[in-house]
Amino acid sequence: MEPLVTIVTPSFNQGRFIRATIESVLKQDYPRIEYLVMDGGSTDETVSILREYSDRIRWVSEPDRGQAHAINKGWRQAAGGVVAYLNSDDVYLPGAVSNAVAALQAHPESAAVYGEGYHVDEAGAILERYPTEPFDADRLREICFICQPTVFLRREAVEATGYLDESLRYCMDYDLWIRLSRAGKIFAHTPQYLASTRLHADTKTLGQRGQAHAEILRVIHRHFGRVAPNLVFGYAHAALGLENREASIRDRLSLIGVSLVTFLRYNRSVPRAAWPVWWIWLRDSYYDARASL
Repeated sequence: MEPLVTIVTPSFNQGRFIRATIESVLKQDYPRIEYLVMDGGSTDETVSILREYSDRIRWVSEPDRGQAHAINKGWRQAAGGVVAYLNSDDVYLPGAVSNAVAALQAHPESAAVYGEGYHVDEAGAILERYPTEPFDADRLREICFICQPTVFLRREAVEATGYLDESLRYCMDYDLWIRLSRAGKIFAHTPQYLASTRLHADTKTLGQRGQAHAEILRVIHRHFGRVAPNLVFGYAHAALGLENREASIRDRLSLIGVSLVTFLRYNRSVPRAAWPVWWIWLRDSYYDARASL
């Protein structure tokens, strides 16, 4: 018999997107889904939308301690042997749950499965493929290549490893993937496209990039004792609100300064890999300055 799948949606003032999220779950062709929406006391139209679906979903609207707490509340109430969470601005693609369960059943040794996903804009138009990669536990030191809304987990693995870290605001998913992998758990990867994650100005990862990257550094350092150069460079750009293509010589000197301090803070040394990157930043600034004359 197919396992019961419990899907939890944490929600707070995402009324303009949550209907699409709910519909994407309810239109799945998988026959055994338990769906819980854990709303944090929204003051927009969210609650009125949830009331429309009261006969088809379970929901609660009450103050919570943030996204991770809301998801954990739902997972602890879950009856399903497979659990997942879908943020209130993301959507499942048709057949997502069926494909995920099939992948879990094909890989009984795995604790979780993840698939391909898209980044979409506010209107739901595809922007790009999420940069998913085949599972490699060591690679998680350098990048989160797992698209969160495509992940479905065996509940027993979550309970054995621990629920989401409620002290985290941005990368509680990345932290869970690392903890599972360090506990020896295996993630299966399916090439099927399972979900779309929405990029818009109100998302934490876009609107608060510096804080999000800073939290990633802390999580990586906590688990591995060091942080990878690419994460430091990403943090420097996010903290300064810069992109390489728009950076002046002063900006690039600031990038070097922030990344230097960050390397010393977390790694106590500067890796060899940093020097060529810094040289390229300075060289490009020189040529850009000459081209503007």
